[in-house]
Amino acid sequence: MDGQPPKIPLRSPSEVMRLGRMGSYHPTRLSFMRQMLRRMAAEAWQVDRPLWDVDTHGVGRALYRARGPERTYTLVAFAHDLPDHLRSDRVIAEAWDATFTLFDGEPTQADLQRLEGQVPGQETARMSGRELTLSRANRSVRLFSHVVDRLANGEQPDTRMLSDVGYLMRTTAVYGSGKFGLSDREAIADRPEFASPFQAEMLTVWLIRAFTVDIAEHLARVRNPDAATLSPDLRRNLGVGNSTGLGMAPFLLTHPVLINNWIEAKETALARVRERPITEDDLAHLRRLVGRAIRNAEEWRSDHPLQVEKIQNMQHDLAAFDEWLRVVTADHFAVWDEVWIWVESSLGPEGQEQVLALLLEPFGEIIDDLCASMSADETAAFDIDGMRTVGSIRAQIECDYRWALDTDWNALTAKARLWYTSTEKLEPRLAERAEEPLEPYEQPLAPGREIAALYSDLCDAPSDQPIAVTLQAVPEHRYAVRRLQQMINHPFGEIQDNTIAHDMLPIDLLRAKLSFFGATRFDPRSDRWVRITMFQGAPFPNEPELWGLDDWMLPH
Repeated sequence: MDGQPPKIPLRSPSEVMRLGRMGSYHPTRLSFMRQMLRRMAAEAWQVDRPLWDVDTHGVGRALYRARGPERTYTLVAFAHDLPDHLRSDRVIAEAWDATFTLFDGEPTQADLQRLEGQVPGQETARMSGRELTLSRANRSVRLFSHVVDRLANGEQPDTRMLSDVGYLMRTTAVYGSGKFGLSDREAIADRPEFASPFQAEMLTVWLIRAFTVDIAEHLARVRNPDAATLSPDLRRNLGVGNSTGLGMAPFLLTHPVLINNWIEAKETALARVRERPITEDDLAHLRRLVGRAIRNAEEWRSDHPLQVEKIQNMQHDLAAFDEWLRVVTADHFAVWDEVWIWVESSLGPEGQEQVLALLLEPFGEIIDDLCASMSADETAAFDIDGMRTVGSIRAQIECDYRWALDTDWNALTAKARLWYTSTEKLEPRLAERAEEPLEPYEQPLAPGREIAALYSDLCDAPSDQPIAVTLQAVPEHRYAVRRLQQMINHPFGEIQDNTIAHDMLPIDLLRAKLSFFGATRFDPRSDRWVRITMFQGAPFPNEPELWGLDDWMLPH
């Protein structure tokens, strides 16, 4: 498309940026883990395991080295003998089956000695600027034990059980961006391999995935030197699990420019595809993708009633779309826009977002360039333009924040919750306002309320008055004025819903962000934390010939 904007308009932020819709997002070919593997394939990266020093109890250390055109990164993995009663997904855990850091370069023996004294402590660790990420993982005990038992007996594990769980180990955190002394994002942002968001984190998880299989096969060989190894197909059906909670949720509120760029790229990709003429080959490919999506929906497990309903809705929508596709031909339509019109009029949000992801799959040549637009310099819009007039700001609020003005912020249901930061973990938490005396510690994570309050204070001000004059009298509105300034050129940066309402679901925020990572098998354990799977179906580091094929997101 030569970077030209599509003629078909993007979907409206008032549709796309509602929590109910965001809680139905699906991974696409623009997801960060897929960007990483495509780039590694194109640049002919080499990945090996130069060290495996793990004893018969599964305790020790290993190195996984990824060498690119200019730099090398090394996952340093520490394996531990964790008693079952200490194994926990909670962030307050103090011990894990394995701990990891991604090292910038190749660690020396002195580095390894230092890291061995720090990495297992996780939150108590003091890392250096040579480390990019810090992570830990616990075994999925039932499946891990099953796989080790079967391999030790010279057999392959049960395929159904493997698919139902989807991972041997799950991480409970992947820290980066300066936390605990790790390298700041700014120090590596100019590196081509880290230009897209969260690439160091994605590389970390992908290499952890290799470790999870290696440690299982190692323990099987401890029991039987002639133990089987996992077949390549079964290996690829294992991802890395992850448990994620409220700590991640406010990210979508505190990084509006970045979030705009993610969603605008996705919406632009859809608009470009909608303009494309339809061929019979295109339709045949889409039918195959729908079949794979139906299988994925059948294998998607959750016990959470809201997610069970979402999966059922998606299954119903995919079945309807599949039936409709069987009777249409390319002669029925000129462009994909006509198919999308049917999708929007016939399917619910869950089905629409899944079909959106499917429509993007075959058209990398016209949409993959959008990956380059998904980062952001969030400092560029930080300085407030004090010469903006009160009238222009009021007009912007009336146009773009009608949803906030129409909310009764005095109603108890509208302000039922509040966000605060835990002193123990220094991470965001959500409280019930009426039940906990935490208002003095409330974080500004309800943009709609703040902007409605600003609007109220601007009602009597002269329209031609510079906003700087207003802010001298009411400096507490600087946050809202800055946010409005950021939104002028970033319409997809604002969630158009009340984020402190009594019925707000934090898991909608989590799913939206995780979809851009490329996470699958979204499985809420409550309305505040969720389990997911990452890299399930993806090739392993020892399969570079498969990295660039990029056809692994859905089961075959």
